[in-house]
Amino acid sequence: MLFHHRYRYLFMTLLALYAFMNTALCQVYAYFKIDITWYHALLTIVGVTFLTWEGNRLIKPYFKQKFLVGGNKLRFLGFFFIAGNVIAISAALLMVYLVGHVIYGYNWQQNYNPIKLNVIYATLINLFLHLVNAILFFFREYRLQWSKAEELRRSSEEAQVQLIKNQINPHFLFNNLNVLSGMVIKNNPEANHFIEEFSKVYRYILNNQQKELVPLRSELEFIQPYIFLLDKRFGEGLHITVSIPEKYSNYHVVPASLQMLIENAIKHNVVSSHKPLQIHIHANGNETLVVSNNLQPRLNPEERSTRIGLQNISRRYELISGRNVQIQKTDTSFDVTIPLLQLN
Repeated sequence: MLFHHRYRYLFMTLLALYAFMNTALCQVYAYFKIDITWYHALLTIVGVTFLTWEGNRLIKPYFKQKFLVGGNKLRFLGFFFIAGNVIAISAALLMVYLVGHVIYGYNWQQNYNPIKLNVIYATLINLFLHLVNAILFFFREYRLQWSKAEELRRSSEEAQVQLIKNQINPHFLFNNLNVLSGMVIKNNPEANHFIEEFSKVYRYILNNQQKELVPLRSELEFIQPYIFLLDKRFGEGLHITVSIPEKYSNYHVVPASLQMLIENAIKHNVVSSHKPLQIHIHANGNETLVVSNNLQPRLNPEERSTRIGLQNISRRYELISGRNVQIQKTDTSFDVTIPLLQLN
């Protein structure tokens, strides 16, 4: 940014010299009958410029922390400009006092015109600096948002590829079709129910794969038939519980995020009737959801992990909301915490 630029002292010097040349060419000091040598006049302008610039640089971190919370950029720039004006006027008064009173011994009445001119110069310099700073600030924000949009686009494309892979994943299809085949052979009336729940899962994936966020209510409605399919596949080897109060139903999540987290747990852990995998989905009380499972890692995983699921969810949450997905692993459990988002 402007106030912290590495060449700021060069810019201060050039700005002060430019202002001094203009006052000399316009014979400002002669017109207002200010008896001062050229080097003292230059010293005054340099001092006002330096103090105004450096004062703004020192207070900027405080105002950024105080008023930029929640992304209110105009409020930050407005209060920062007002504070900069106070510093500029103070700098003008200080330099007139040092040069006019201390060096020349003028009283405040004799310093009236110098005070007026230097205050005008200081406030104009402050206005100029803040206008340039605002332009650079919004240009930087534009580049940042453009970069985030590009990253989100790439992330969404990866998510779509992953969802398509899930749709045609032969393991997923054949495992469920084997279960369905067994039901049909046994003339099990539950076969129709299985087919209905199976179609609900794919209908949800197809309908929501283009969306950035979906209501938690929709995600929970989708996860029930998905859990039903898993129950039929793993039986007593898998226990999934969902404990989310109704008050969170209007919050939003990344589509199919709960499915990917459940799949992640099943993929990396032993699932058997002797060692049941316990997966618990619950609200954390602070606008987050936690998907936790007991840790019983496979010794010889069927397929090598690419971590694309967790990485994809993490990137999409960070780009969409600026909030992070938290992962905590202990000796006995693996917890993934995802934010619950509210749309403005």
